[in-house]
Amino acid sequence: MAGRLLANLLVMGGTVLGRAVVQAYRQAIVNANTSGAAQEVVNGIRKASKAITEQEARQILGVSEKTSWEEILKKYDTMFEKNAKSGSFYLQSKVHRAKECLESIYHEKPDITN
Repeated sequence: MAGRLLANLLVMGGTVLGRAVVQAYRQAIVNANTSGAAQEVVNGIRKASKAITEQEARQILGVSEKTSWEEILKKYDTMFEKNAKSGSFYLQSKVHRAKECLESIYHEKPDITN
């Protein structure tokens, strides 16, 4: 009889605890959505996963700081096509991200050669 009472007590306690955890989790989601914290975390993760530095972009494409934009585009086209043929989507995406990074940098800088 005592064993059965103890088992019922454990089951009821576990059920109450489980419901409390689920309710607390739901409330945390509601609080994060109203404060905007959830969106900041998602945006931060997206930016961190896609962002590469200028130095990394130059290493990927094998160009220096003095390389012209036209030469970078030629290098990009060559590397992109080679990776398309060999089937390396990862390297192809790295090459594309590198070009995007350098593109934003080159279009921000004024053209000093003219």
